Amino acid sequence: MPPPPVVITGIFEGKLRPVALFQSPKNRPKMTQNHSAVRPDFIEKIRAEARGVTYRPAKRKKEVAPPPDPDECRYLFNVATGNRWMELGEREPTPQMLFGELWYQGELAILFADTNVGKSVLAVQIGNSIAEGKPIAAFALQAEPAKVLYIDFELGLMQFYTRYTNAQGSYSFTDRFIRAQFNPNTGLPGGDSNNDDHLIAGIEYRIQQLKATVLIIDNISCLRGGTESAHVALSLMKNFKALKNDYNLSILVLAHTPKRRNPGVPLSADDLHGSKLLMNFADSAFALGTSAADPHLRYLKQIKQRNTAQIYGEDNVCLCRITKPGDFLQMQFEGQSHEYLHLRTRLTNQQVLAPKVAQLAAAGYNQRQISNELGIAVGLVNKLMER
Repeated sequence: MPPPPVVITGIFEGKLRPVALFQSPKNRPKMTQNHSAVRPDFIEKIRAEARGVTYRPAKRKKEVAPPPDPDECRYLFNVATGNRWMELGEREPTPQMLFGELWYQGELAILFADTNVGKSVLAVQIGNSIAEGKPIAAFALQAEPAKVLYIDFELGLMQFYTRYTNAQGSYSFTDRFIRAQFNPNTGLPGGDSNNDDHLIAGIEYRIQQLKATVLIIDNISCLRGGTESAHVALSLMKNFKALKNDYNLSILVLAHTPKRRNPGVPLSADDLHGSKLLMNFADSAFALGTSAADPHLRYLKQIKQRNTAQIYGEDNVCLCRITKPGDFLQMQFEGQSHEYLHLRTRLTNQQVLAPKVAQLAAAGYNQRQISNELGIAVGLVNKLMER
């Protein structure tokens, strides 16, 4: 039996009344729980271990930041009348061509192409042209010779050396062309030398040190940490824009096209690998494609422009091919053409596949094996073998 309650007296509302200090569970009044109180994580962990279950911390609600004060943001925009902007515009120097109508001074430009097409060859050629003050045939160079910083994430030392040497000797670059090679063993805090913020800071340091006015980055894929998120792309483009504005730079960024790009479709802004924010924040862009009519022929196409009308569009692409007339690997330009003549059509596709089918057939492959090897229909294999 439960112990009898201990009764004492107390004064309530001016009257003497008995109060039970110890009551049986049956008669004890129910206590309301405070659901608003949050137990510390270590208490919840102990409770979970006592029950023999896995502790899973509850998701905390994110604190919502208060809206910004408009008065604190009053300097975000420079405001003037239309006529005042026209007066200021008259004082600005006219942008000069760096690579014809494809890239002007003060622009953030993007050059994109598939792997092994030759965009690094062209980028070094453009950088060397600007540093020497000598134009590349068919493309005007209006600017004075400038100091060029070429950030190379692609080639190693011997690969770069081999491209610009031959049996007679090596090419002599001007001292205004400066190449930088990524060094991962820098001993940064946490060993995070591949962090985008650290890479941008390292590039900024060299710009300050060398007083370069032209920056070429080969290529942006090495700066994106293997991600294609819009957030990362936006952050990178903001960094490049800030560098361009802070140091009055002209920037050329190299990028890739998707690996599974349809070779029968004209090159466009949609072919820039990753987020389209890269293209949206660029001042100009041009692409390098491979001709389906000749695997050694390339064509250059203007994709985006702000300082000029489109000159090298779909009906007037520039033809070129990789050559090495001496000790300098370069693109040699061969005139203009319509882009559709260099796209992969059904006929050109058969012309490319026919020698491969013949080679496999000569090696003893049957139609089914050739079909599996090339990833084409058996009917197409039979048709090509008949031809």
